[in-house]
Amino acid sequence: MITGDRIEIATVDGSDLELVSGHNFPDGSWFVNIDEAGGIRLYSNFQDSLSGAQDDALELIAPSSSQEITIQTINDGFRFLGRVNRFELTTSRDTIDLTSLGTEFRKQFEQGLISGQGNLDCEWEANIDTGANTQFQEFSSYLARLLIRVQQGADFAGRFFIHRTASPSAASVWYEAKCIVTNVAVSVVATEIVTTKIDFVTSDQIVLKQGVLPSYLLQENSSYLLQEGGSRIAL
Repeated sequence: MITGDRIEIATVDGSDLELVSGHNFPDGSWFVNIDEAGGIRLYSNFQDSLSGAQDDALELIAPSSSQEITIQTINDGFRFLGRVNRFELTTSRDTIDLTSLGTEFRKQFEQGLISGQGNLDCEWEANIDTGANTQFQEFSSYLARLLIRVQQGADFAGRFFIHRTASPSAASVWYEAKCIVTNVAVSVVATEIVTTKIDFVTSDQIVLKQGVLPSYLLQENSSYLLQEGGSRIAL
C-alpha cells in the first residue's frame, strides 16, 4: 500500500470489524497514509490521506478479542483517460522451442502468445478520482502514482479502442491486455497544456475483441448500481 490508496478491510468470519470508532459492520473502506516508519493512519477522503495530519485521521479502537482480517486495495473497474491524444500498441509473438513437440502440438503452439508494448500521450488532469461518482474523470495522475509501487507492482488492465460506439446495435473493436507501467514523463510548458507520456509493456496475451461495449447494471434513473465497496456491477 502507498499513501492515497483506498483499501478495504474485512473480517474473515463475517463478524463486526472492531477498528474504527462508530463503525459496526463486517467490512469498511478507507484511504490510508503511510508514514516514514511504516505506520498506517485511516482517513475518510483522499485529500486528508495525502496530508497525513493526525487531527484528520479516523479514531481507532482496540478490539475486544483477536480478529482475523483481510486487507486489499480497491482499484477494480475501468477509469477512462478522456483526453488521450494518441496511443501506440506494438504486438509481437514469443519464440518457442518446438523440437521436443510432436507434429500435432507443434501446429498449435508454433506461433506463440501475442505480447507487446506501447505508450499513451494524454493531457494532464488535476482532478483525483475519490469515489464512484467521478469514475469518468481522466486519471493521468493515477497512472503516474503507479510508478512508486514497489511491492504491489505497477500493473493495470487496459482497453485500447480502435472503433468505439455507444449504440448497442453497432460493433466496437478494441484490444484488451494486462499491462505494466514502465515509465511516466510529464511535460510542463508555460504556454501549453501539461501533457504526460506513459510507457508500458504487456504482461499477458493481447486479445482483439469486437462487439457490444462492456456495460454496467443501472437503476431506473440511469444511475449506476454500486457494490458496498463503491465499484459498479458489470453485466
